[in-house]
Amino acid sequence: MPVIAMTQEMGSLSKDVSLQLADALGLAVMRHEAIERVADRAQVSSSLIGRLRDGKAGLVERLTTDKRSVALYTAEEVFSLADAGNVVLRGWGATCLLRPVPHVVCVRITRSLKKRVEWLMGHLGTDDAEFAEAEIRRSDHAHASRMHEQFGVTWGDPVLYDIVLNTDRVSVDSCVEQIRRMVNCPEFAETPASRALLADMALEARVRAALKEHPETRDTSITVQARQAEVRLRGIVLDAEEREQAESVAAAVPGVRGMANELRLMTSSRRFASAKQT
Repeated sequence: MPVIAMTQEMGSLSKDVSLQLADALGLAVMRHEAIERVADRAQVSSSLIGRLRDGKAGLVERLTTDKRSVALYTAEEVFSLADAGNVVLRGWGATCLLRPVPHVVCVRITRSLKKRVEWLMGHLGTDDAEFAEAEIRRSDHAHASRMHEQFGVTWGDPVLYDIVLNTDRVSVDSCVEQIRRMVNCPEFAETPASRALLADMALEARVRAALKEHPETRDTSITVQARQAEVRLRGIVLDAEEREQAESVAAAVPGVRGMANELRLMTSSRRFASAKQT
């Protein structure tokens, strides 16, 4: 069940590679419906999601959008699609989200700025190179900022990927062939352990999204860990009611087969600190 995570870089031909790769291997691709599902869960328009991703959102939109909700629902969508397998995921931070999973192939498709500007000029039917370059730089800045903010990484760092392909020198057909070879390498063979890890990461994402979506726990900030479908909740909550509510919401998520509630109460922590000082 191949899972391929790819970068989304304007004018790099990554879209062409992803579509041809999906066709060659019989894989699904992450399509526009994913944007609509994330937008629906975050209660914003799909056009706003697009503007945020492309760096075109206005100041008011950036300040008023709950970016944490968007990130949580995006992660849930990515993990859900990856857990189903047989898919190419382009953009959406998939290369960072899925990097810990051994059988996921993480790919960066890149190209020189000059060629990307030429591509965008042809795509838009314009001879304004300055405008095209500004659009590409804005898109790059938005991607770099989002990757740093969400994952603390430098966008484009080759260490983040298993293979980097430059379409200045490598054709789309050759890119597809190289990625196909990577998928068939023993290093990227799916194993019961890697499959279980991905399933647990997907479950963690569903639990985080459920906690964010529920009115009683949407502001609760705790750590969620899953291992073999048993969910462990850690952190500090305000009171016993919040602790019980978090457990109730998490336990109701499909796929959760066990629960370890290790949440501590803020009042108990304070009393412990006071007793220690005396």
